[in-house]
Amino acid sequence: MDTREAIARRIRELCRQRGITPNGLATTSAVPQATIKSILNGESKNPGAVTIKKLCDGFEITLGEFFSTPEFDALEQEIK
Repeated sequence: MDTREAIARRIRELCRQRGITPNGLATTSAVPQATIKSILNGESKNPGAVTIKKLCDGFEITLGEFFSTPEFDALEQEIK
């Protein structure tokens, strides 16, 4: 799994936990629906920190809470 895939999985997991759709997340986070779709479909090469922060605001969590999962902890170093 790479970082983009881990981010998409985390967004799906948080949507499921909160019972909201990606469209609902777009409304609460002020992130365009197309941007969320692009992240979830793996089309976004690099979802920016500002976008992820807005998504976290929509989920009412911190960036730390977003990234504090075993999946992110297990990611291999990108620079070798």
